Amino acid sequence: MPDTTASGLKFTPYKEKKGEEYMNDKQVAHFREILLTWKRQLMEEVDGTVHHMRDDAANFPDPNDRATQESEFAMELRTRDRERKLIKKIDEALGQLDAHEYGYCEACGVEIGIRRLEARPTATLCIDCKQLEEIREKQMA
Repeated sequence: MPDTTASGLKFTPYKEKKGEEYMNDKQVAHFREILLTWKRQLMEEVDGTVHHMRDDAANFPDPNDRATQESEFAMELRTRDRERKLIKKIDEALGQLDAHEYGYCEACGVEIGIRRLEARPTATLCIDCKQLEEIREKQMA
């Protein structure tokens, strides 16, 4: 039964077996597929934006129409910039998979967990460390 992550990807959730070792070959393959599919999807959207902006660019004589188009293009470029940063995080996660470091909290070293990683494949902190980080950010703001 397909599930959806925060990224909008559809996949079949990993079914853990009792006593199964964390981040074994099957789990690594599962997350590699999720990350590669997500990256491929984002890259296709980038290509679509380039074609859209090139094909739809028009020199409207009406300043309001021109401003509307420029505003739409600017919003689309901001979205693509966020996606570019996300692609970088996906590449980092793929590097962690290769280095056998994926799935472990960068702050405390505990397992992040299969379900959390399925919800956020680029997560680098366990839920406890992430909550502490968010509390600190609120206090600093």
